[in-house]
Amino acid sequence: MSQMRGPASAGSPGPVRAHGAPPAVRAWVQALGAALAGLVTMIVVAALGLWAAGAADLPGGAFPSVVAATVVVAAGGSVGVAGDAGVIAEADAALDVVPLSVTLAGALVLAVVFLLPLRHRAVAGTPELLGRIARTAVCWLVLLLLIALAARHSFRISVGNDLADQLGAELGTTPTVGFRADVPATLGVGLLWVLAVLVLTFLVSRRAPLSPRLLHFQEFVRPPAFAMLLTLLVYAVIGLIAGIVELITNDHPSQTLAVIFLGLPNLAWMALGIGTGGAWVGHIDKALGLPLPHLLDQVLRTHGQRTLDLGALAEHDRRAWLLVVVAAVVLLAAAFTAAVRSPARLPAWRHAVEMAVALAVTLFVVGLLTRISAHYGLSVIGVGDLGGDLGGEVTLEPQLLRLVGAGLVWGLVFGFLGSLLARGVRHPGEVREPREAGKP
Repeated sequence: MSQMRGPASAGSPGPVRAHGAPPAVRAWVQALGAALAGLVTMIVVAALGLWAAGAADLPGGAFPSVVAATVVVAAGGSVGVAGDAGVIAEADAALDVVPLSVTLAGALVLAVVFLLPLRHRAVAGTPELLGRIARTAVCWLVLLLLIALAARHSFRISVGNDLADQLGAELGTTPTVGFRADVPATLGVGLLWVLAVLVLTFLVSRRAPLSPRLLHFQEFVRPPAFAMLLTLLVYAVIGLIAGIVELITNDHPSQTLAVIFLGLPNLAWMALGIGTGGAWVGHIDKALGLPLPHLLDQVLRTHGQRTLDLGALAEHDRRAWLLVVVAAVVLLAAAFTAAVRSPARLPAWRHAVEMAVALAVTLFVVGLLTRISAHYGLSVIGVGDLGGDLGGEVTLEPQLLRLVGAGLVWGLVFGFLGSLLARGVRHPGEVREPREAGKP
């Protein structure tokens, strides 16, 4: 038996490493683990939100398909909605809204699991990093393809009248509405989504190793990038706390849960934009089952376009002015953190400019991600119309120039203040002046 534990003969293959698998196989397993962890997280969060919204009661076993469609949209994909009511009827439907709770949860888990094998390294070669990104993207696309193929279903729609429903069935005009993932668009945008998440991971995290050629950029890029991530996460946590309070005190806990698991960052990040002076424009005819807070419903429920800004919210609830205070506190803390992480030689004006650019870009992206366009219309033998009693619409579009302008102004002011507050704190990379001879 002792001979069996001896070294392998010269002609035999080399021993497998202690980790159990060759490096190439292990790299693919790590990539698959990161992609799978991100998508499973998105599926769980989407399922919880849709269950709270009542989607589990949809007919025809549609719940898994609706969950899959929600994940597709959250990952940057595209789901088309179409209506069919036969030759003497007309139906029209469209839905364009990103469930950012699902998106944020999946992105964070994907980034954390992706960084696990690299957490003890400060430098890595460019080919290795590109290889890890490419393998993770490939695994992500394969899994996203499976989800997209499952994201399809059709529903029968009742017009609310038994006679009309029976007549429609006899004449073959029973209205239906269905959805189907656009697979090519989903894979194309999904690839950009996963690449953006991984690139942002390297921009933000100090645990992410960089190639030697990029090390000198981390002193100036990572601090403001981390400050913006910190700002968005703090707002999400504040929104979660407010949601829990609302969950305890409100008479409709299921609707609050649906907002938390589907659209919490949508509302929290809009609060950031509104608190800094940004605005959205839109209106609500009917909520179409979308979980919207009562205050937004009050402001936007109108037949014409309405500007959603600080003044409009304050007309219905004076506590809306607290959004300015929250924005000031959070952005000052984020600017201070960025200044502490920046080199001591960085002047205050330079830090202010970096924060202004970072906040302007952040609010621009927030505006794009929080837009809503949803409508459904139905007309059967002249009963109803595509925008009337048998239909509804919710729209919300950002005023991007106003958001970017607010980001530039607030970023300059609080970036400068944060740099001044951080002067007494030793910065990473600080270099002390050499002491003259004879001086203590």
